[in-house]
Amino acid sequence: MLRSLAFLGMALATTPAFTQSMSPMRGEVTSFTDAFAVRVFPSNPYNKKIRIDVRVYDQDFQPVNAKIAPDSFMLGAEASRPVLVVVPFDGNKERKVRICTESVPFPNEQTQIKAQICGKFLGQRRF
Repeated sequence: MLRSLAFLGMALATTPAFTQSMSPMRGEVTSFTDAFAVRVFPSNPYNKKIRIDVRVYDQDFQPVNAKIAPDSFMLGAEASRPVLVVVPFDGNKERKVRICTESVPFPNEQTQIKAQICGKFLGQRRF
């Protein structure tokens, strides 16, 4: 009995865990304008399509008025797509933001968990 439990534990430990992801998760950007741009790639490892929202927050997770294209979309099974995020400096020489990919659960589904994956990005303005 103990052997079979140990085998089961090892089998579960080696089972791949599928999680929503985004790349890159970190980055530094130098810009010569009033804003900086980052291209991120949300991906869906599941065998069903999911709805994705992309959001930008500051260090304290307060929303940032960034331009995101597209900001909300359906992402097919095992697919990835580029998203362009343009963040204003708002008069600062540098700005740290978190770009987050949030999966939105479908209504009337059994699982109603909203997943959020965030990457950290630093924009530096050069004159």
